[in-house]
Amino acid sequence: MRTGLIAKKIGMSAYFKESGKHVPVTVLRVDNCQVIAHRSRDVDGYVAMQLGIETAKVKRVTKPMRGHFSKAKIEPKKRLAEFVVSDDSMVEIGSEITAGHFVVGQFVDVVGTTQGKGFAGAMKRHGFGGLRASHGVSISHRSHGSTGQCQDPGKVFKGKKMAGHMGSVSVTTQSLEVISTDVDRGLILIKGAIPGSKGSYIVVRDALKKTLPENVPMPAGTRDPGEVIDGDKVVDIGEVVVPSEVVDNLAEQPSSDSGLTDKD
Repeated sequence: MRTGLIAKKIGMSAYFKESGKHVPVTVLRVDNCQVIAHRSRDVDGYVAMQLGIETAKVKRVTKPMRGHFSKAKIEPKKRLAEFVVSDDSMVEIGSEITAGHFVVGQFVDVVGTTQGKGFAGAMKRHGFGGLRASHGVSISHRSHGSTGQCQDPGKVFKGKKMAGHMGSVSVTTQSLEVISTDVDRGLILIKGAIPGSKGSYIVVRDALKKTLPENVPMPAGTRDPGEVIDGDKVVDIGEVVVPSEVVDNLAEQPSSDSGLTDKD
């Protein structure tokens, strides 16, 4: 079982195949997705990897989390996620997972937080038909109607479909096809809609109900040290791979193990 990755939803677009067929796609961007920590069976009872995406301002990170990132010698991240993997799919801490982790034609499962709709009525929230629109109903056309029985049981059962908060929940969409990937720009184009608003974070992993293609990178699609990205060379510091601009920023920080201070 391979790891997944975290991406940011850019929006939807149109993709035209060589045959001229139009395919609606959702564009995801993978921005500096790095391995933050490992979970081992001896210490934690299971095998997993923690990934983070996008560099966060130090002043917006709590002190415990600063120590967590300092241990990995990685700049703080805005969003973290954990992926359960097999023993042979572990990736070194500090390695960057790229858009090349997935291949064209592969199927993936995505997890996102749906758009919040606020307090909604029963017709919008659950698709109720409502009461009669004409004779015999007064100012109750869109109400949900009766919610219970009589004196026995004398209560409303839990889970009754009623008006309430709608949206802003975690939703998983399974078996979506990867249409195209762009490793240089960190883009993944996935067929169809993905839950979540523009700018939200999406968790992408291999589809559980589809066979994994043979040409997927194992154990993961990572960026190699020394590779040039947009004019910035990726250098290797010990066992941690970080961009050169990050190295310069850390060099300007006061001397400490983490390179992080309370003053930023």
